[in-house]
Amino acid sequence: MNRESVECLAQNIHYVDKTFPAEEFCRHALTDIEPLELMQRAQYIAKSLKKFLPGNYNQAVSVLVESLTPAETEVGSLGLAGFFYLPHSFFIADYGLDQSYNNGEDPFKVSMNALRELTMRFTAEFAIRPFLIHQQERTLAQVNEWLSDPNPHVRRLCSEGTRPKLPWGKRIQSFIANPEPTLPILEFLKNDESLYVRRSVANHLGDIAKDHPEIAFSTCERWLLEGASKELKWVVRHAVRYHAKRGDARALEIRLKAKVN
Repeated sequence: MNRESVECLAQNIHYVDKTFPAEEFCRHALTDIEPLELMQRAQYIAKSLKKFLPGNYNQAVSVLVESLTPAETEVGSLGLAGFFYLPHSFFIADYGLDQSYNNGEDPFKVSMNALRELTMRFTAEFAIRPFLIHQQERTLAQVNEWLSDPNPHVRRLCSEGTRPKLPWGKRIQSFIANPEPTLPILEFLKNDESLYVRRSVANHLGDIAKDHPEIAFSTCERWLLEGASKELKWVVRHAVRYHAKRGDARALEIRLKAKVN
């Protein structure tokens, strides 16, 4: 989030929208940015994007999506370079529910499309959370449509974006109080072909275990009884590791049963 990345961002947008005032945007986005931390910088740049992109959300976010680099189909190929898209994440999260910024029209569908495109270049696990908090039912319906997406980054978003206590992300208090709405997501993805996705399932179930150990432990035990593969056994062991490290007898028993011979 420095001069180089801001100028690159401006150039990418100018490629797809020749009316975008790249130099003016850069001056605005870089003013007083030095004292800010990473997340603050990204949000500050997102506010600058709103100022200089078209004054309609649908048009503005469409320009951003068009300016993205090609989608990633492999896991782990982008690395830290993906943080280049953190301002895009904030832009969608901060303005993607605002009908007043969209001429009174519901921006939900275009926001969901933007999240899917974003997560294939960086991640949308932070940006999706305001939608889950404020429009939970329809956002979960969209997540359910993504469960069978051919791209592992999209499938991972389904479990990672809905984690109750995602690190760095807004906590979803309704899921902390009642994790039942996300359990079908974990059920569907528990045997995903990608370790990247399965690790997210394990971390999500681990989040649930911290507040609802009975639900998490019972889920793990049921998966083991159903004849878990060695890959699913790894998910189970990973999900209960927090309690196992603290000597919880039931968690230790689950890990013992999930041991791969």
